[in-house]
Amino acid sequence: MRPDALILAFDTSAAHCAAALLSGGTLLAHVEEPMQKGQAERLMPLLEEVLAGAGRKWSDLDALAVGTGPGNFTGVRISVAAARGLSLGLGIPAIGITTLEAMAHGLPRPLVVALDAKRGEHYVQEFPGTARLAADIPDGLRPAPLFPLAEAIAREAALREPGPRPAPFYLRGADAAPPSDPPPVILDVE
Repeated sequence: MRPDALILAFDTSAAHCAAALLSGGTLLAHVEEPMQKGQAERLMPLLEEVLAGAGRKWSDLDALAVGTGPGNFTGVRISVAAARGLSLGLGIPAIGITTLEAMAHGLPRPLVVALDAKRGEHYVQEFPGTARLAADIPDGLRPAPLFPLAEAIAREAALREPGPRPAPFYLRGADAAPPSDPPPVILDVE
């Protein structure tokens, strides 16, 4: 990727809607709004506001960067679907960055990062290494990230060449289950 590439990054993998605009190494804008619900409705207006606030438009972008999780199942799908659609519509690459990669961005290596996975578990990744699910991670292994999440996603994406389309990064199945109620009966009324 060009050193001065204009990258719009965003993430909805947790209880937030976050976006950052990076040009080269310069952060032009960053917004993170805490929210439990409503990311699907808020994401596109938020991205419009970030671009407008920096005096940029969609056609100025060189790439998109998106948080691919792990995180909230629906939230991850919202961001990844938006990135894939925008990438196709704008004709620019979308680069997927995991939350763990973003948390590790700029920190010295070797490194272990951990993210609360709820239920008394943590998502853990060793750098270099592979992700795994662990039940008990000591606090000393949790370094503080250097950048807010959306900014870190943009900065990490700036170091990569575009690859395959981004895809959700899930480490466990969805919490939702199909309904156990019997299907509706269709009546034939004549």
